[in-house]
Amino acid sequence: MTDKPPPARTTEPHRPGIDTPDHRGRTGLDQVGRDLHRNPDVVVRDVELTSQGWHVLRRTTFDHRRRDGRWATQQHETYDRGNGAVVLPYDVQRGCVLLTRQFRYPAYVNDHPDGMLVEAAAGLLDGDDPLAAVRREAAEELGVALGPLTHVFDAYMSPGSVTERLHCYAAPYTPADRTGDGGGLEGEGEDIEVLELPFADTLAMICDGRIADGKTIMLLQWAALDGPFAPAAPCTSGQGVAIRG
Repeated sequence: MTDKPPPARTTEPHRPGIDTPDHRGRTGLDQVGRDLHRNPDVVVRDVELTSQGWHVLRRTTFDHRRRDGRWATQQHETYDRGNGAVVLPYDVQRGCVLLTRQFRYPAYVNDHPDGMLVEAAAGLLDGDDPLAAVRREAAEELGVALGPLTHVFDAYMSPGSVTERLHCYAAPYTPADRTGDGGGLEGEGEDIEVLELPFADTLAMICDGRIADGKTIMLLQWAALDGPFAPAAPCTSGQGVAIRG
């Protein structure tokens, strides 16, 4: 008498993040991008979920029509950490800005001397709209309540592999707007030092490498060229739009 073979599997096993919720309650993570049709020269063929922790790594296979008319099949990995928002608070009367300093392991492991980066306050949207997000981050990281915000620009920070789009803002502040010590949320592992720096010093810090964070450099240079510390009136190019919310 021989053993019967096991019954054939008729359904695939449950796959967290795909057909069953993962640790953040997400499903359908392998569907992102499959419905893209805005560019007639790109046809998405397949999306694979290769890793999902707090953020998501996907491998996408797509056909791309080159400029000479030939079609080529490519595979790209994309790291999806969501979109974010950043804000540069400034005090024109006292000639200073509010920044942060904190340890960043990815910079430390990639040749930064100590991993302590000077940055503008920023964070992921986490379901909030950008205005709410920058106010939240300013309160948590800087201990300041912001008034009117100026939308400066949006930027893709590393478009070769990371999907993140960063919404960039600036806002005036005064000492009276301080609401606490800031420092971030200890429960999220944050240990943030608040820096109030003369604006002229921050430009020197870009030149000598003490400020090496991309979003911060972009906002400081905007402030010098076209923003509150520009020789002419702020936002002369029309790129900044003051908004409330």
